[in-house]
Amino acid sequence: MRLIRDRRCTVDVDEVLARPLFAHLSTASEEGPRDSPVWFLWEERALWIIGSRSTDTFPLRIVRDPRCAIGIVDFDRALGLVQHVGLRGRATVEPFDEIRAHRLLSRYLGDDERTWDERFLRTLAGRDQELLVRFTPETVVARDVSYNRAPHARP
Repeated sequence: MRLIRDRRCTVDVDEVLARPLFAHLSTASEEGPRDSPVWFLWEERALWIIGSRSTDTFPLRIVRDPRCAIGIVDFDRALGLVQHVGLRGRATVEPFDEIRAHRLLSRYLGDDERTWDERFLRTLAGRDQELLVRFTPETVVARDVSYNRAPHARP
């Protein structure tokens, strides 16, 4: 993984990817690029994403063309926070791993499964339709373009 440092304002990639943020997975299709908002888990220098053979189209696009891009932004207008991590690399479709999927879902939903929506519990059951996508970044751009809010500004 090569970190591109083309600006002075960079952020710690691992620190940003440890946050439960949405990622936008961009894949290629015959009709042009496709964007899928996804939850992710950053482990083993890869982003892991839960997918389904029955409801998601991005796994098939990845099988056809593994080149992908992922964009992640943490934005808080009240704080003036704007941090971005952009990744380019390749993805593979992997067998479903319930333990890894549980870690991923817990990042967003909390540790108490009793509070989870039923559909996430069904996802963990794995059935034959669930899978994991492993995205391995080749290049990464990490930028902090946060700004100072004017003292008189309202959120």
